[in-house]
Parts: sequence; C-alpha cells; structure tokens
Amino acid sequence: MIQKVLTFFEKQSFGVCTYLGERFRISISKIRLFFIYSSFLAVGFPLIFYVLAAFVLDVRNYVKRIRTRIWDY
Repeated sequence: MIQKVLTFFEKQSFGVCTYLGERFRISISKIRLFFIYSSFLAVGFPLIFYVLAAFVLDVRNYVKRIRTRIWDY
C-alpha cells in the first residue's frame, strides 16, 4: 500500500524538485525535505510556490514543444 502511494506521487510530481536540483546542483532529496519542513513552518506557503513553479515548468515545456513543431516544417 505504501509503495503504491509513493509510486503515485513520484509519477505525478511535476519535476519541480528535479529541475531545481539539476539547476543548482543540489541533492533532490534535500530540496524535497526543504519543501516538507518549510511547509510546516510557513503554513503552506512553499506549497503555493511549488504549484506555481509546476505550472510555469509545464507551460515552458508546452511552448518548447510547439516551437520545435513549427520549425520542423
């Protein structure tokens, strides 16, 4: 049961922690722990940042896909 929940969250995560980890060369697990601990301390503000970052990354990937399709023709 726990493994199913972990698998679901790993598949559904938006890649924010992975992107930040690769960008700043920090361990992904440290970034995830930062989001978890700071969410408890800051009453959920980092969750709002995470959702906004996920939205921006999703739009950014969408624009890149469209841009490559336009120039392929």
